Amino acid sequence: MALCFLSLFSCKGYRDLSVDEFNSMLSQDRTVQLLDVRTPEEFAENHLPGAINIDWRGEAFSEKVQVLDKARPVLVYCRSGRRSAEAAKTMDGIGFKTYNMKGGILAWTEAGKRVTKYEVERFWTASGAPVDITLVKHGSLEICYNGVSIQIDPVSGLGKPTDYDAEFPKADVILVTHEHHDHLDPEAIAALTGPETILILNETSRDIIGRGEAIHNGESRELPGGVKLEAVPAYNTTPGREQFHPKGNGNGYVLSIDGLRIYVAGDTENIPEMSELKFVDVAFLPVNQPYTMTPEQCIAAAKLIRPKVLIPYHFGQTDLGGLPMALPQMDVRIRQMQ
Repeated sequence: MALCFLSLFSCKGYRDLSVDEFNSMLSQDRTVQLLDVRTPEEFAENHLPGAINIDWRGEAFSEKVQVLDKARPVLVYCRSGRRSAEAAKTMDGIGFKTYNMKGGILAWTEAGKRVTKYEVERFWTASGAPVDITLVKHGSLEICYNGVSIQIDPVSGLGKPTDYDAEFPKADVILVTHEHHDHLDPEAIAALTGPETILILNETSRDIIGRGEAIHNGESRELPGGVKLEAVPAYNTTPGREQFHPKGNGNGYVLSIDGLRIYVAGDTENIPEMSELKFVDVAFLPVNQPYTMTPEQCIAAAKLIRPKVLIPYHFGQTDLGGLPMALPQMDVRIRQMQ
């Protein structure tokens, strides 16, 4: 049940929160909106997961914040808390209910809280716990739930360097869909591996790096934190493409997290087995023709799976502009996943 912080206001105006109070509200109230009012350059360097950026000192701040919902509380922060206090006061004056983090991101990091330079999508489980999905790049994702970090196809390079050792905690679980270099990266796996890390791969990837547990299509595992993992088929069907991803080799993965079901398709076309996927909340589908799906195939796959949220990924230079219009019944989110 979401915590109600409205009673904290003793008079009209924003309220200052400590780092712990700010974090508590952020992690327990699914209605909150998180706003970073630093410059775009500061935001690109690092920010709190899930934040949006509107520069307090940029042009037309009062107009730009109108994209936020005035019916929902707004958590505001900056570097040290000064700019965000000014922004919170202004927002209160135009009808927002705002909370300012004392000490800003400096206090947040000093308290050992996590920051990121990537986009993060937050979802909620049936019992109201947050699940953060970090959109690292291409086919690389991190799923965080209840302190458990699950890395999927972590890759260091691909034109968007990632220092996994510095930017992420050691993973509790690493999942690899298949052996291609943009999905299997021994260097990234080594950087993320701690004493208790579980490594799960398709059989060919396991044979290449010589460690980990091979899992095949149709098999399932129980992961830390009560997360259930299912391996599902991922392959090409178009004549002439079968050699890219042959049937029976690679995996897609379905993760069930306290009622929230996340489907990470891996490298695949729209295949008949997708019709067997039920109750998918979030689907990551590849749109990287000719190796995976064309936009038309992605649309067909989405209609088979019927997820609540579709996030295309692994899409290179493919034009995805037509997806939202073709799937009006879905929440289609186009993110930076080239």
